[in-house]
Amino acid sequence: MSRVGKKPLPLPKGVEATINGRSVTIKGAKGSLTTQVPADIAVTSSVNEGVTELSFAPQGNPRQLSAAWGTSRALVSNMVKGVTSGFSIPLKLIGVGYRAAVQGQQLNMTLGYSHPIEIKIPAGITVEVKDQTEVTISGTDKQKVGEFAANIRSRRAPEPFKGKGVRYTNEYINMKEGKKK
Repeated sequence: MSRVGKKPLPLPKGVEATINGRSVTIKGAKGSLTTQVPADIAVTSSVNEGVTELSFAPQGNPRQLSAAWGTSRALVSNMVKGVTSGFSIPLKLIGVGYRAAVQGQQLNMTLGYSHPIEIKIPAGITVEVKDQTEVTISGTDKQKVGEFAANIRSRRAPEPFKGKGVRYTNEYINMKEGKKK
């Protein structure tokens, strides 16, 4: 039995859910998101004490469908959070001369290479740059926001000797000791 999947998902005020076969669409103040649930997971909507709730149930052996059951509920829960408050990931550029700037739909970064790095910003994602070394990525889709942040970080991952590179704001880098004579 899935502990996450068993819990009903309450929808806050201003959020609507549309269930059409395997497709679940969530609409809220910040936009609309759609996902497909596995065929063996049934999604139902009910009203309990004036609050609309979504329930997820396996259509078969719950032991075999436990992972898909909990994952489906978690994905829809992330969609609800995304259309109400959104997701954001802050990044820091640490290093001499490391800086970033947004020009139109491009994120331009100088990360110590001989050439500037230009990354196209995907649709549905907003990028803010504060004082050239702090980049904040935000949007409604948790997967897209996380994937874009990881893409930026991969351009110059933090190195363990001086700590230079692109890192998440709350990330801890275990520093190594340098060579000794």
